[in-house]
Amino acid sequence: MLRIDGTEGEGGGQILRTALGLSLVTKTPFAIDKIRQKRKKPGLQRQHLTAVLAAARVGSAHVQGAELGSTEVVFEPQTCTAGHYEFSIGTAGSTTLVLQTILPALWSADGPSTVRLVGGTHNPMAPPFDFVQQTFAPLAHRMGAPLQLELHRHGFHPAGGGELTATIAPAAWTRLELLDAPTKREVGARILHSSLPASVPVREANALRRRLDLREHQVSIDEVASNGPGNVVLCDVRLGVVHEIVSSLGERSVSAEQVAERAAAEVQTLLAADAPVGEHLADQLLIPMALAGGGAFRTVAPSLHTRTNAAVVERFLPVAIAMREDTAAGNWVVEVRAR
Repeated sequence: MLRIDGTEGEGGGQILRTALGLSLVTKTPFAIDKIRQKRKKPGLQRQHLTAVLAAARVGSAHVQGAELGSTEVVFEPQTCTAGHYEFSIGTAGSTTLVLQTILPALWSADGPSTVRLVGGTHNPMAPPFDFVQQTFAPLAHRMGAPLQLELHRHGFHPAGGGELTATIAPAAWTRLELLDAPTKREVGARILHSSLPASVPVREANALRRRLDLREHQVSIDEVASNGPGNVVLCDVRLGVVHEIVSSLGERSVSAEQVAERAAAEVQTLLAADAPVGEHLADQLLIPMALAGGGAFRTVAPSLHTRTNAAVVERFLPVAIAMREDTAAGNWVVEVRAR
């Protein structure tokens, strides 16, 4: 049985999610301890528990430690089964992170699946629905892994209540390389809000136009239905074949201008790197590229989160993940290759 220290590297929930997903694909049992010990609230929170239970159901796994607050989990998978699944987090926890956990298993199953998830769709420290649908899913499709997504209702933190449906078909993996500097670069933005003063998204839009030198028509504002108030700035950055979504969530005690500035700063960092893959997409591409047996991309400086994720992937799959700085180009090259 593979043993994993939950405090390794970044020490967050991604270690558990990646381990669950790849355990299902490889049928490798594992035990993890000190789960999220570096966080203010250590152990399994509702979102992480839902991911464990979802993985167990998809893979008919035997699980120990699947309860709120648990810092140790033993996971022994059997066979991944295609089908229709429904999971409700019960809080505003991220639906996209739960989906991320079981995607590798459903791509490796013997038939198509649908997954209905209820919870948060736009959360801090998690990919928003728009990123998964518009950035990740098209690239997964290019790697031979079909994924279609539909958003039925927005769910902002802390109210939650959002709903999405994912349709997944078995993958026929193929290698993907994203190494060329983007020859065409376009930037725009969408601001979504619910139950907030109209001045908030207007101030965000004005701040984005100033910081990114955007024209009036390049920033749109949409009011959406949700169970509670919420707001997200979504910057659309088209870099050749990649459509990056850079996001910033509105928060209490954080001004509209600051929310917009955070997104704009990340966009400028990505553009300055002259690379097609942003920090968060780099994280998301590691597992499908490893399942495809290899791949490569140019990106900004890899985060500790990405490096930690890579280390977990290497423990489950026969791949090596190399990250090197290309000082001449001003960016980094990440290569996933078979061992």
